[in-house]
Amino acid sequence: MGRVDDGRSGAPAEVAWYVRLLPFVVLVGGLVVDFLTPTQYTSASFYSVAPVLAAPLLSLNGTMLVGLAAIAADTAVLYHFDRLRGLSGMSELLTISLVAVVAVFINRVLEARNARLRSARSVTAAVQRAVLPEPPARVADLRIAARYEAAEAEAEIGGDLYAVQETPYGLRCIVGDVRGKGLDAVEAATLVLGSFRMAADEQAALSDVAGHMLRALRREVARREEGERLEWFATAVLAEFPYGGDEVRLVNLGHPPPLLLRRGAVNAAEPSEYGLLVVEGLGGGDTVVDTFPFPAGSTLLMCTDGVTEARDARGRFYDPVARLAGAGCGRPAELLGVLLDDVHRHTGGPTEDDMALLAVMREG
Repeated sequence: MGRVDDGRSGAPAEVAWYVRLLPFVVLVGGLVVDFLTPTQYTSASFYSVAPVLAAPLLSLNGTMLVGLAAIAADTAVLYHFDRLRGLSGMSELLTISLVAVVAVFINRVLEARNARLRSARSVTAAVQRAVLPEPPARVADLRIAARYEAAEAEAEIGGDLYAVQETPYGLRCIVGDVRGKGLDAVEAATLVLGSFRMAADEQAALSDVAGHMLRALRREVARREEGERLEWFATAVLAEFPYGGDEVRLVNLGHPPPLLLRRGAVNAAEPSEYGLLVVEGLGGGDTVVDTFPFPAGSTLLMCTDGVTEARDARGRFYDPVARLAGAGCGRPAELLGVLLDDVHRHTGGPTEDDMALLAVMREG
């Protein structure tokens, strides 16, 4: 994980308080060694190391304080052993003073880098809010929650996507994944989301929404160079919750099937036929809409393959059906929190792929 700055002058937020004490411990250790060993031994290296340690761990003021303390400690030792006036003593003190100045310079360089990182993160956060806005917490009798977690903490956003939209035909949702990483993946995800939002309002049938998205993706691919076309590949699952109904309609476009949770039971909503949301030369055929009962108390959980393909230390995939069976659903936000915590326990740390999750619960 990268170093995270907390906004203060050069002090990284993720460094524990006891780690920040290390420069002072080194200084004290140097003094102890100097006063407990014969005169010919010196701890000048301790006094040189302490400011260098302080540069990445402490703020500007903290780094300057450690540097001055190192100079003062060495001066006291040299005076105590009557070496301050000698050439070797003066050379030693000059070296430590120079190291303290260099440590301040290093601290400023790191702070400048952190400032650029904070700026980049603010831009990334703005992009994330624009591409993946927070869904409404409640629509009619449906409660909704979404989470996005990037595999790389510095990235914050990638090719996984979700969207929730109120339409004349019911609440419509999408969770999907586009191939690739970085800005290219964000561009493709934006195209998929834009085509979904437009079609969700205009198309009465959920299958026509999928068809509109496929045509939009293929039009964009046709504009690309030959070598780029195979890189444009996406999977998605569309869901429609008719207002006042007790069912959910699903279209699966090559995506991991959603999960239906009710009263401790967890079942995968396997499609009768998978559709495709891919580039030219593939796909075709009719898009199949599957209908599942969705009475009060039911929850639909949609996620990307970052969840289902998360591996433990022995290489075993995460199985949400088995892991969530018997667990109380709770509200959607609570369910997503439980699921993400369980995935991290399974992997023993960060996952290797991004994860997008969306949960919709019908109250009763």
